[in-house]
Amino acid sequence: MTEAPRRTALDALHRALGATMTDFAGWDMPLRYGSERDEHVAVRTRAGLFDLSHMGEITLTGPQAGRALDHALVGNLSALAVGRARYTMICNAEGGILDDLIVYRLADQEFMVVANASNAQVVLDALTERAAGFETDVRDDRENYALIAVQGPASPGILKSVTDADLDGLKYYAGLPGTVAGVSALIARTGYTGEDGFELFVAPGDAEKLWQALTEAGAEAGLVPCGLSCRDTLRLEAGMPLYGHELTTATTPFDAGLGRVVKFDKEGDFVGRAALEAAAERAASAPPRKLVGLIAQGRRVPRAGFAVTAGGEVVGEVTSGAPSPTLGKPIAIAYVDAAHAAPGTEGVCVDIRGTHEPYEVVALPFYKRER
Repeated sequence: MTEAPRRTALDALHRALGATMTDFAGWDMPLRYGSERDEHVAVRTRAGLFDLSHMGEITLTGPQAGRALDHALVGNLSALAVGRARYTMICNAEGGILDDLIVYRLADQEFMVVANASNAQVVLDALTERAAGFETDVRDDRENYALIAVQGPASPGILKSVTDADLDGLKYYAGLPGTVAGVSALIARTGYTGEDGFELFVAPGDAEKLWQALTEAGAEAGLVPCGLSCRDTLRLEAGMPLYGHELTTATTPFDAGLGRVVKFDKEGDFVGRAALEAAAERAASAPPRKLVGLIAQGRRVPRAGFAVTAGGEVVGEVTSGAPSPTLGKPIAIAYVDAAHAAPGTEGVCVDIRGTHEPYEVVALPFYKRER
């Protein structure tokens, strides 16, 4: 028998709002509440409210927590300032990506690692194993947090109306403890939409109160509840990778054009170092393929797994594809041979059910907000 999907603390509220629910990484999550295009546009122009409580929180505490993370992950986390966050990855010994992560330094001896829902147990197990020998405790905190995100250009104003935290002083990829609508929260200026916004980590029992308060505070600004479907098109336009698509155990950070997250200059060895050094050399000399953006010249939508072709030959593969509400055209992210990866390369197509549809090769991201 298969296990029933887990439900977040906001499950009843989503159903009351008429959400279309879907099983995502073992969780019953809202896919959309109405039109996913309308939800997407709301985040780009106003604000959207997301339940992200399926994400996996793992806490490391102790005098060597930073050193343990330096060994376990590819980044230099011991150098992270208290109150700041960093995007990083956890790789296997062969350099393949087990997951991409955000790490928050909450205190001198306390870090919170946020993993993707589908990989949370894998990350927890790997961190527990890799932290052995260091003076640190690894704690599974997945049951202790609900995660609500408010994203979009109106989000700072909406959040300011229900908190006295210093949002103006809160930089991108930073977090601070505060009170939002009477609820204790870790307020982080992070997100996965390409817009300004905040992610609020709260106790599950406080989630519904916070959601309702944000809904009321954002009503005049046009805030709407948003599901996972528009979150995917938003991150796709912003050129943000999705684990299981652009990132897998068969890819290294250098394959994905994210070699900058690997810090070879940190003290001590780390898991996958030798393999990643070799991957860095390959990427610097003659990379076999690159991650690029593709914009359709027609109307047919590419999907993950579709072949990218040139001159009738397969030169790559689509990893993510969808209609872009912002561009008004279908778009895709794909790995393609280096010879066909330069923006403007002519003759590149996507094989959509036997028809080779023409696509323009572009640099990522497709969309970048005005700062």
